[in-house]
Amino acid sequence: NPYALLGGIVTLTVFLTHGAVFLALKTDGGIRERARALALKLGLVAAVAAVAFLAWTNASLPAFNGLVFGLSVLVAVFWVIGLFAMLKVREGWSFIFSAATIATFVATLFYALYPRVMPSSISSKFDLTITNASSTPYTLKVMTVVAVVMTPLVLIYQGWTYWVFRKRVSASQISNPEMGILDTVH
Repeated sequence: NPYALLGGIVTLTVFLTHGAVFLALKTDGGIRERARALALKLGLVAAVAAVAFLAWTNASLPAFNGLVFGLSVLVAVFWVIGLFAMLKVREGWSFIFSAATIATFVATLFYALYPRVMPSSISSKFDLTITNASSTPYTLKVMTVVAVVMTPLVLIYQGWTYWVFRKRVSASQISNPEMGILDTVH
């Protein structure tokens, strides 16, 4: 349906922009400039699509919901700040606000759908809700233990890898940037 397609376009353009922002943050030289230019172009497309999608989401609610509307406005504000930071060559701030946009966007959709997880296209009595979609209490206990043990390990590993790869990369650091990956394998 058109709403789902628009949501797909929003998701695609937002994550492509976020990736381009990260690429601009972690590279230097021509790669950085191309990533910045791409992030700005895609960011504008994502902004238009996201405003349309969030307006449609707010309009489709059974009644006005101030929190969903407020979160929608916050999504737009975060995105504009992120794009402005990219325009001012502040990739770090742009990345932070891009990530905040994504988190707030997801929170907005979850709150707008609550208590539904997935609405039915047939009838609301067939909606998948948090109650009928949840796992058994035993499964939830096991998953809690696994999450408590594994989440700190994943965060430590991610922090370590970010620290190791914290410097910008440029084409000049590659022995022959003109040579493709297939040319190096003989």
